[in-house]
Amino acid sequence: MRNRYLDLLRAAAIVRVIVYHLFGWPWLSIVLPAMGVMFALAGSLTAASLEKRAARKVVTSRLRRLLPPLWLLGLIAVPLMLVTGWAHESGGEHPFSIPRLLFWILPLGDPPGSDKGIDSWEPLWYIRAYVWFILLSPALYLLYRKVGWLAVAAPILVMVVLDKTGFSLPDTADAEMWDFVTYGACWIVGFAHHDGRLSRLRPGVVIAVSVVLGLTALYWLNGHQGPDAWDLNDVSESQALWSLAVVLPALRWQPPMGWLNRIRPLDRAVNLLNARAVTVYLWHNIAIATVWPVLTVLSLDDVGHHLDDVVDLTASLALTAVAVLLFGWVEDVAARRRPRLWPTTGPALRPVAVPAEERTPALVGAYPIGGGVGGTSPATDGPGGAGPDPAGTPERGGGRHAAGEPVEPPYSGTLDLGLPVAGRRAEPMADHYEAVDPALEGEIVADGPDTWPRLRRDEPGARPRQAPDWPRPGPDEPAG
Repeated sequence: MRNRYLDLLRAAAIVRVIVYHLFGWPWLSIVLPAMGVMFALAGSLTAASLEKRAARKVVTSRLRRLLPPLWLLGLIAVPLMLVTGWAHESGGEHPFSIPRLLFWILPLGDPPGSDKGIDSWEPLWYIRAYVWFILLSPALYLLYRKVGWLAVAAPILVMVVLDKTGFSLPDTADAEMWDFVTYGACWIVGFAHHDGRLSRLRPGVVIAVSVVLGLTALYWLNGHQGPDAWDLNDVSESQALWSLAVVLPALRWQPPMGWLNRIRPLDRAVNLLNARAVTVYLWHNIAIATVWPVLTVLSLDDVGHHLDDVVDLTASLALTAVAVLLFGWVEDVAARRRPRLWPTTGPALRPVAVPAEERTPALVGAYPIGGGVGGTSPATDGPGGAGPDPAGTPERGGGRHAAGEPVEPPYSGTLDLGLPVAGRRAEPMADHYEAVDPALEGEIVADGPDTWPRLRRDEPGARPRQAPDWPRPGPDEPAG
């Protein structure tokens, strides 16, 4: 069962990334710190997987979901960069090196590229950061289970030490280290969202902590302005604190989501963005770079100043949609599900008729929302992170990468329990649902462990769940 609130958050973060990279408006980084949100969602989903499956299977499954779209991009981008002179380029950020091409296969470091091809490789720092978070998650989750909220504070404390000591590592390792301390707290808050620890915090505590973190982030940002005033992506310290300040309340409360299913265009857009998050992330910068040549050819490059932004945004979204049509099917192949060109619908919740006389107390409260125990849903973590702006300036600060994140596939049904707090259990319901999903090879199919309502096996009419011909919901359950 898809958590529609998490799907909506991820979709909003992806759209924010596209708009930011198109227009470069610094205030967008404050309105919605997309990278922190996406890493928190991915952490929650990873925790759900680690509770259900062996760590090795979780890691390999998520990498399997994430890497094939990157490989397809590399098969197209690397030959084009070589044809346009990458091997003879001097003074570029990534001098041509055959050994470093291996990072296009397993991005433990930033996949390299030519200066002319910057739009194809610049956003890939996020893929590299995400890979490292996945590899470290089994150890991080064990740490979190032992020390709780101290694990959330640990990356922030490490950042303080790095600032005070000036400690640094060689370029590739240094970028990885700063990505971790910038977004590690958000990732681990995702663990707390999944197991219900976050939902058990008193509202006053969450608000107070968020206010303190937010004010500290803005105070630091005011005294350490980067190239663009008030852009969090230029200042890792402020990015870390502000992202955490937003993520805590965003995941602590979960509003009713029944309204989303009633607005069909928006519902389908959320589905599409979640099902194709990796593709959108990998190709949206290339789409943005293509906007102005395309508009020139179509004689739409000078439609009047008051319409320029609208035309540019529309063209960017349209070209990104073309990339989704051309390359998005790889995400389905990677997830071992039936390829689709335009996945705006997905696995639905199938109503299961339960006669009143056969309903038992065991079915009461079987629907967790959002966080809480098992409070995340299978999804596809796809990056919704950062990348260069139209001028080629990466969304990062002081040489430190700002991160975005990956995504879950959508579903076409919504179960609205009307509860405001993630992780709380529902009241008894007249109708119960059984989510039928294809063989997931042990992947999580519910919002949490053992939370699917189901008939007792000895009841009349009880039957095992069948696997209809639907696409599977997420990366290893989603990719995030």
